[in-house]
Amino acid sequence: MKYHLITLGCQMNISDSERVAAVLESMGYQRTENEEEANLLGMLACSVRQKPIDKVYNKISQWNKAKNKRNLITFLSGCVLAADKEKLLKQFDIIFPMSELSQFPDMIRSYGIVNAASLRVAEPKPVMPKNEHIVDLWQIKPKYQSSYEAFVPIQNGCDKFCTYCAVPYTRGREVSRPSGDIVAEVRHLVNQGYKSITLLGQNVNSYGLDKQGEEVSFSELLRQIGEYGNQSGEEFWVYFTSPHPQDMTRDVIEMIAEYPCLANQIHLPMQSGDEKVLIKMNRKHSMDKYRKIVDDIRELLPTATLFTDIIVGFTSEGDKEYQHTVDAFHEFKFNMAYIAMYSPRPGAASYRWQDEVSQDVKKERYHDLSEVMKIYTREYNESMVGKTIRLLVNGSDRKTGHSMGLTEGKIQVRLDRKAPELMGKIVDVKITQAADFSMSGELVLQEETVNE
Repeated sequence: MKYHLITLGCQMNISDSERVAAVLESMGYQRTENEEEANLLGMLACSVRQKPIDKVYNKISQWNKAKNKRNLITFLSGCVLAADKEKLLKQFDIIFPMSELSQFPDMIRSYGIVNAASLRVAEPKPVMPKNEHIVDLWQIKPKYQSSYEAFVPIQNGCDKFCTYCAVPYTRGREVSRPSGDIVAEVRHLVNQGYKSITLLGQNVNSYGLDKQGEEVSFSELLRQIGEYGNQSGEEFWVYFTSPHPQDMTRDVIEMIAEYPCLANQIHLPMQSGDEKVLIKMNRKHSMDKYRKIVDDIRELLPTATLFTDIIVGFTSEGDKEYQHTVDAFHEFKFNMAYIAMYSPRPGAASYRWQDEVSQDVKKERYHDLSEVMKIYTREYNESMVGKTIRLLVNGSDRKTGHSMGLTEGKIQVRLDRKAPELMGKIVDVKITQAADFSMSGELVLQEETVNE
């Protein structure tokens, strides 16, 4: 028996998919990238934007047509809004929330592999979300997709209720994973030779706030991981995403500055540079608050890279409000910004409001802001030319076959040669050229690095 799994959306869905894979393979299923070979076809959905949900509808239409030719079962999990779930209930055989993954084998067994006609008329048996059971999901040991990069969930859900966001309606309220389990998973990964570990949550720096008095704070969690990093004697980088400016405190930045294994890279979503738009977004942080955090980063982590998330064309964003976002880009000089054009999501508060900004204006602002970003990404990359940095080799260029990797600050570097033997290793590289979003470099002391 074989399964085919499609994962859409964020790193949390990728992490969840590793646990889905572990459950299926414990049942005897084997993974296949060819869906024509699979008896079990599944998707982890993302309702944050319309495009991934469109992919779900298109794919299930294809899969249901395939039932005319062979026996198969379809399933759906991940982030699914109630409105989408209601429409999809009769199209997928099984729909379940990730918090109920431990029950998934029983759901599959209740179907069995039966004839195609029976599957077409079978009533779906969805399990409705119960976020309090998310801890059961975290007890499942994941089947990691990489031998050197891993995602470790520390928190699920969000209590912020930004007016544009669907996450509270797909992931539920905030629940923190036991810190002992988190540190144990990090220790296991380091002992297995992993070099890049990302702590995941919808709002990681609110970690522990739902269990005050019972659980440690986010900064204390980082301290425990940092202490283990010092004890291990291993070189590895720990990242976290995504934090919220409202909960970002100076002591978190101090921990990163103190412990070498805590990577000098901060992803700090701003969403807009305009105060009125931030209020309408219900972001709960001002630009002065955001500016203070960036000042702390520049003071304590002078070599850190700074990433952000931005929405252009949010309801009521005029030219003046948009210009404030442009001004913020010039001020903060982000190393990377993930820019999205606003699209109303069912369930989010802004879905009830008139979408006042035309699609043409959104596209214009998207491209304009991308050009502003290029000024500072290239400026930083050019400042690195001639410097020798550490690089985690994690892939190869499709055109040249030359090895590629990421710096500690998550900037992409293309190497001057093919070096497949270095995959998953951290090596010294001298930067020789800069581009808008990447750099090129040559390996330093290659023979010594390989023999480490």
